[in-house]
Amino acid sequence: MDKEAQGTVISVTKQWWLKINTKPVRAHALDGAIFPHVVKVRYTIDGKEYFKRKWIRAGKPTPKIGDVVTVAYREENPKKAVIKL
Repeated sequence: MDKEAQGTVISVTKQWWLKINTKPVRAHALDGAIFPHVVKVRYTIDGKEYFKRKWIRAGKPTPKIGDVVTVAYREENPKKAVIKL
């Protein structure tokens, strides 16, 4: 990736359909369960807005809505980007 810009987290969605159990024996269905998240980031390059989503593994820290993150993008095609957390 050639350049970097600042992006803003606009949504954080918990993926309820993919439950990962962390305990061998549970008292109820969600006891010890963790879930992955999908983060959606908005960034602006040359006055045009772009959006990028990133899958965050279960148990990893997730940013909050409104947090500023770094987005690395290709200069010739800003739609191709990587979110750096």
